[in-house]
Amino acid sequence: MKVFEMKNVKKAFGELEVLRDISVSVEKGEVVSVIGPSGSGKSTLLRCATLLERMNGGDLIYDGAYVAKDVDGKSVYAKNLRPFYAKFGLVFQSYNLFPHYSVLKNITDAPVSVLHRNPAEAKEEALALLQKMGLEGRENAYPCQLSGGQQQRVSIVRALAMHPDILFFDEPTSALDPELTGEVLKVIKQLADEHMTMVVVTHEMAFARAISDRVIFMDGGVIVEEGAPEDVFGNPKNERTIQFLSNYRQ
Repeated sequence: MKVFEMKNVKKAFGELEVLRDISVSVEKGEVVSVIGPSGSGKSTLLRCATLLERMNGGDLIYDGAYVAKDVDGKSVYAKNLRPFYAKFGLVFQSYNLFPHYSVLKNITDAPVSVLHRNPAEAKEEALALLQKMGLEGRENAYPCQLSGGQQQRVSIVRALAMHPDILFFDEPTSALDPELTGEVLKVIKQLADEHMTMVVVTHEMAFARAISDRVIFMDGGVIVEEGAPEDVFGNPKNERTIQFLSNYRQ
């Protein structure tokens, strides 16, 4: 079952074409990593998928329902987008926690105010998720009192608390030092083991190879190569993929 699809997506900023006829789909329980050089369109792809940017052309579909449909080469969005926001969670590279909220309020605010969940139940679930992520006892702390790795784990908990069908990660470790990177990657690996549907934009090649069901290599706004990690990393077909991966020690 396809949780998420993009078909023939185009996105430009002025004269600059950032996405050129991109199509991608993700099955339930699948982990897809998106790799590629800076400026290849990876983050823009995620921003279009999560409605932070509007596509110029193409279809965007969640669970078979059209968020946007291509009409005569132009993306026309559904009148009511609100139901679609509950379908996905997005974890940014810069955490994006509210600095004036405690950890607990950062996590429970949206489930209570947007999804109208019972506050006591939302708190109970938040505490359980914090414990699972190794953050027990930190619920009353503020973001400034946490390490970068802890803040990123809180942002993952915040996304999970919304019960999304799919989680998107945009370079979740790029702001962290190597030690803290390991903390966050361990959490994402744990989610992969639990068959959480995920799309991970990452520059951590060994990690992408280890956790992914499928790897997408992007360059110049197009998908250059796509396949199982053992194929993309172990036996890449495209010359550009070979060149890109040669910069990384496997």
